[in-house]
Amino acid sequence: MSPSNSTLAVQQTFIDPAVLKRSIIGDYHRIDLWKDVSELDWEDWHWQVKNRIRTEENLSHLIKLTSEEEEGVKKSRGRLSLALTPYWATLMDPDDPNCPIRKQAVPVKLELKTSPHEMNDPCAEDRDSPVPGLVHRYPDRALLLVTEMCFSYCRHCTRRRMVGEDKNILNLNNLDRAVDYIRSNRKIRDVLISGGDPLMLEDNILEEILKKLRSVSQIEFLRIGTRAPVTLPQRITNGLVSMLRKYAPIWISIHFNHPKEITKRCRFACDILADSGFPLGSQTVLLKGINDRPYIMKKLMHELLKIRVRPYYIYQCDPSKGISHFRTPVAVGINIMEKLRGHTSGYAVPTYVIDAPGGGGKIPVGPNYLISEAKDRYTLRNYKKKIYTYIE
Repeated sequence: MSPSNSTLAVQQTFIDPAVLKRSIIGDYHRIDLWKDVSELDWEDWHWQVKNRIRTEENLSHLIKLTSEEEEGVKKSRGRLSLALTPYWATLMDPDDPNCPIRKQAVPVKLELKTSPHEMNDPCAEDRDSPVPGLVHRYPDRALLLVTEMCFSYCRHCTRRRMVGEDKNILNLNNLDRAVDYIRSNRKIRDVLISGGDPLMLEDNILEEILKKLRSVSQIEFLRIGTRAPVTLPQRITNGLVSMLRKYAPIWISIHFNHPKEITKRCRFACDILADSGFPLGSQTVLLKGINDRPYIMKKLMHELLKIRVRPYYIYQCDPSKGISHFRTPVAVGINIMEKLRGHTSGYAVPTYVIDAPGGGGKIPVGPNYLISEAKDRYTLRNYKKKIYTYIE
């Protein structure tokens, strides 16, 4: 939508910049690439997608590239190429290669390395796909992959085998096949719509998917997995929210990894969703050098609760090819859970899981609080490591 369109038409499709304070929109004018961009364009999610950073030349205007980053960008072709929205790019530290946003967004040379135990499809989603775009592993729920596109391509992506092409997985024929499969399996009551990022789709296309799923009588609720509030909060528009409300209950699962991602603009987007009645949950991937310290993870969980997002999962980073530099020992995750449980409110304690390689599903992992058990007697420890006995 160009600035020549009427303000009324703009307000019907995305949040009018007039209702946003400059402090919420952010001072993007300080960056030469966007010094002449109007607030009207900056707040238009279509403009953001069209102007994503895709080349080394544009990226070099934003950050001082290291040799590792230069080689990573040069060789990130095809699947999971470089792509980040102008909004998300403004969050990067131009001088610090250890910036948590920068490490998630910019390819590095280490992605070219693979380890023997790494896999293209570590969670065996392709194996458990009865029809194109649908994964059915758990008895009462299914995963519907509707697009290969994302607003920004996270370097730790577990679906890097399929994410990154500018096309949709699910054409209308495949969508009908997926819906027919769900309808024929009466146990399926919960469908997670993911990808890629489903909110890359236009509202009318996403609505067609929701409408077809809602035609299946046994579906109780739907979930949408997205990173839009993090990498492109401008996507949370009046029109999108109005459309989604027609198909409630819909839960929104948002991928947060670091407190720095929770900006005023992100908070504004989450407020719109929460105020409109959508329950919000977070899914976090444990990433080396980004959020693998207990104090960082606790800070993230607290900041999430402040914007009404319930911490849900912390994932052990999957053994996908090219991301070994992001993986931590499992002991790191267990230590983080030890520092959360009992040391902060229960709402701030997610479940730490390993998505078992080979399609075993999510397996909870955590500190051992049950010391021993005998007939009618359990020996337990609490978060202070004090021992207690429970007698039945």
